[in-house]
Amino acid sequence: MSARAQKITSSAIREILKVTERPEVTSFAGGLPSPAAFPIERIRAASARILNDDPVAALQYGPTEGYGPLREWIAERCSRHGARVQPSQVLISSGSQQSLDLIAKVLIERDRNLLMESPTYLGALQAFALCEPRVVSIPCDESGPIPEALARAATFPASALYLLPNFQNPTGRRISEPRRREIIEVCRTRDIPIIEDDPYGELSYTGDALPSLLSMNQHGVVYAGSFSKVLAPGLRIGYVVAPEDVFRKLVHVKQASDLHTSSLTQRIVYEVVKDGFLDHHIPTIRELYAKRCNVMLDSLSESFPSGVRWNRPQGGMFIWVTLPRGMDSTVLLEQALADNIAFVPGAPFYPEAPESNTFRLSFVTVAEDQIRSGIARLGRLIAEGIRRL
Repeated sequence: MSARAQKITSSAIREILKVTERPEVTSFAGGLPSPAAFPIERIRAASARILNDDPVAALQYGPTEGYGPLREWIAERCSRHGARVQPSQVLISSGSQQSLDLIAKVLIERDRNLLMESPTYLGALQAFALCEPRVVSIPCDESGPIPEALARAATFPASALYLLPNFQNPTGRRISEPRRREIIEVCRTRDIPIIEDDPYGELSYTGDALPSLLSMNQHGVVYAGSFSKVLAPGLRIGYVVAPEDVFRKLVHVKQASDLHTSSLTQRIVYEVVKDGFLDHHIPTIRELYAKRCNVMLDSLSESFPSGVRWNRPQGGMFIWVTLPRGMDSTVLLEQALADNIAFVPGAPFYPEAPESNTFRLSFVTVAEDQIRSGIARLGRLIAEGIRRL
């Protein structure tokens, strides 16, 4: 077995999800979109039309770059908020996790600094670890990475800065517009590429949108998007927008990975979205998620003891909880699972120096009455833990 393979570790979330398959478990663990938001009938109808009208092309090999009409649609949509994206810059991937894997192979170098928010997305930590970078954590506040800390870290050569600017997994934080401009300026002056991972950008509860990092510096940003959170994750369709030199290498590494993304599912996605469907569908997702988020926030206020802190997200799928110092969310999880409640401890999300008194809650797949009862039971367990401190 290679030394690289021996360094691969299992996802903490995936291990927890094995436990939460039991129907009696109230799970706040998975970062799964709500099945209630899947446009099943529209996807079924699109699939039937494709297999009736053009089955051979849908079932045949296709170009590595992706299905042309879908690439054109993505380029136009990404250009809505100030970026000028050409279809020739768009690569279709087999989900955003593959996007991260491909980007890592092109941008990230062994033993060279890789700058990351702290905490950050666990799947990115896994994808990037195979390239063996020297990870440097950038401390954050409620507005995002702290510019002074980023500037200090950026004095040393770095392969890239990885960011989830919108409703980040795990914290639910959105980087403010002034902070985005400061980050862009630091990276521009230090010639550090930015990896902008944006699976949640459409999920603002009010529908407002901040400028993408891509629109602020198109030549210095590699952008990763996905249809998993706005259509269905089982379709496994993501995409990367990149400058021409990076794009060419992304195509090469994708050829070596899987030749191309599924011809059938690319066509299904395009058939579903081509006539403006997302503009009507996404608001229904926002409404559903906002409602469940508010139920959880109200439940936290009612049931969690003093000394526990949490954010109030403006979009996305996650709430980040901080327990009093001295408490360990991994120990709390063991107690919660015994009471048929699940969440994700915070420690695995930290590139360095994990804070064990943190954890992530996801609310979008849980019914409102289950949110209330699950948070009430979890609050009692936390109160017991605080009394033992």
